[in-house]
Amino acid sequence: MREYFGVLVCVWFILHGCCSGRFVVEKNYLTVTSPPSLKSVYECAIGNFGVPQYGGTMVGSVLYPKSNQNACKRFEDDDISLSNNNKPGGIPVFLLVDRGDCYFTLKAWNAQNAGAAAIVVVDDRVEPLITMDTPEGDDAMVDYIQNISIPSTLISRELGDKIRKELAKGEMVNMNIDWREALPHPDDRVEYEFWTNSNDECGPKCDSQLEFVRSFKGAAQILEQKGYTQFTPHYITWYCPEAFILSKQCKSQCINNGRYCAPDPEQDFSRGYDGKDVVVQNLRQACFFKIAKESGKPWQWWDYVTDFSIRCPMKEKKYTKECSDQVIRSLGVETRKIDECIGDTEADVDNPVLKAEQEAQIGKGSRGDVTILPTLVVNGRQYRGKLDKGAVLKAICSGFEETTEPAICLSKDMETNECLHNNGGCWQDKAANITACRDTFRGRVCECPIVQGVKFIGDGYTYCEASGALRCEINNGGCWKGTEGGRTYSACILQDDHTKGCKCPSGFRGDGVNSCEDIDECKEKLACQCADCKCKNTWGSYECSCRGNSIYIHEHDTCISKVGSGEVGWGFTAFVIVGLAVAGVSGYAVYKYRIRRYMDSEIRAIMAQYMPLDNQGEVPSQLPLGRV
Repeated sequence: MREYFGVLVCVWFILHGCCSGRFVVEKNYLTVTSPPSLKSVYECAIGNFGVPQYGGTMVGSVLYPKSNQNACKRFEDDDISLSNNNKPGGIPVFLLVDRGDCYFTLKAWNAQNAGAAAIVVVDDRVEPLITMDTPEGDDAMVDYIQNISIPSTLISRELGDKIRKELAKGEMVNMNIDWREALPHPDDRVEYEFWTNSNDECGPKCDSQLEFVRSFKGAAQILEQKGYTQFTPHYITWYCPEAFILSKQCKSQCINNGRYCAPDPEQDFSRGYDGKDVVVQNLRQACFFKIAKESGKPWQWWDYVTDFSIRCPMKEKKYTKECSDQVIRSLGVETRKIDECIGDTEADVDNPVLKAEQEAQIGKGSRGDVTILPTLVVNGRQYRGKLDKGAVLKAICSGFEETTEPAICLSKDMETNECLHNNGGCWQDKAANITACRDTFRGRVCECPIVQGVKFIGDGYTYCEASGALRCEINNGGCWKGTEGGRTYSACILQDDHTKGCKCPSGFRGDGVNSCEDIDECKEKLACQCADCKCKNTWGSYECSCRGNSIYIHEHDTCISKVGSGEVGWGFTAFVIVGLAVAGVSGYAVYKYRIRRYMDSEIRAIMAQYMPLDNQGEVPSQLPLGRV
């Protein structure tokens, strides 16, 4: 049986020096929703290939093939038919296959080509769950591994037996695979590590790693610059067994007297670059990150690694310190500081940077030992799956608490496209092109939208209504609106709470939502009721006029003769003028009379003090003596 999976193993290095480590199986959950006999939540293990839907869920129906049940060969039409399930509205299929006889990756590739949305592998033995891994060595050259895009999961033999039994009875088995808790999200910042290597001569794995770094650089720098993430690159090294420190192999692959070693890039000691060249460049990249971080720009590491891989490849014999220094200087970093950090690689002393890297390789908490490259660790959990920009970004985004994700996590690149099928089961207004369905990396969300500053309220599934003072600006608030003869009427009204209100305007009747019909006020005797009135109906209103030489008075619904109306008007005006004139003359006369009398009395009083008046006797000219 040819299988590769994550278990505790001994890794032989160079001269069969054995080392041990601790491997942690990363798990997620699946929920069987039917039949009732299986309804429960079960543990499963994430495969180390494909694209796990970190942060999201996937619903599907289980299908067990009639033949080729271990999925080790390509499925033919007689083996399996998923054509009906690929039609619009068809439920996704989770292909259930048996473990054994071929690589896990080949099973997934055949299932993907058959149209399955996910593959569920049933263990063939009673044991704790393991991690399905990719093949190593020459088998790693198989191109299809990098093209596996469906998620994979391993379930226990016990659960697999129960599912097969129900399917044999004709029962439909539905399940929900859940990756939402596969990565912890303790706070609003994600911490992740990328274990990598500067070697570019390791075949498809190196090519895939370099392509990932180049494609992911932009997203990584945005997340880091805005403080959403804390990123740290790491590099694996090994030590040479003490008994072989002076051997040719250790001298060509190690620095600092055998303390830090890496395999020969070409696996050929007689040509090309040596393992120690890789260790030194790894150290240079680690030091570049250290210096960039100290200057407050840790995201520059992505620029350096990307530029170095392009400008200084091994294949062109440019994998040198001189080429590296040129890249470093182009990014505005002092090569002197990098050299000081690297130190003397020939000295028989510990290098602080590489010593810390070796200590970091040891697993802590829920994370196992780092033994393979490349490895991504998000919030202390090892990422499983394809090293792809979209898949990795989705994993990092799932490490945020829900509703705290940065905008890049909700961008077009992260959409699940669930809204493209039946609008995701959410409310929509096709006429106004408004929908409550919103795609996120966690899956679709039915949430009433905000359109042009107008907030819609509702459950998002069955209804959404515009609210706020501007709600009539969006699709007329969901109310009737009509235009005819240059006139426009709307049934949208604003309630005190700015919620939906539809009422036909004056001159119309109807529900205000679907229709408002013009009222014929003339026919229904609702206007122009006077004897001499004539009525003409218009859309939304009416016009009244009078027969003969008369005018219509709207307030009194009456007709008045134009001539009579004029005489009465002038006579009344003349009367008012004459009245005002009489009042003015009378007032002036009273005013003059009262003023005159007042002045006369004042003058008489003053003159009486100085001369006798006509009705008084003469005053003696001299006063008697003795009298003063």
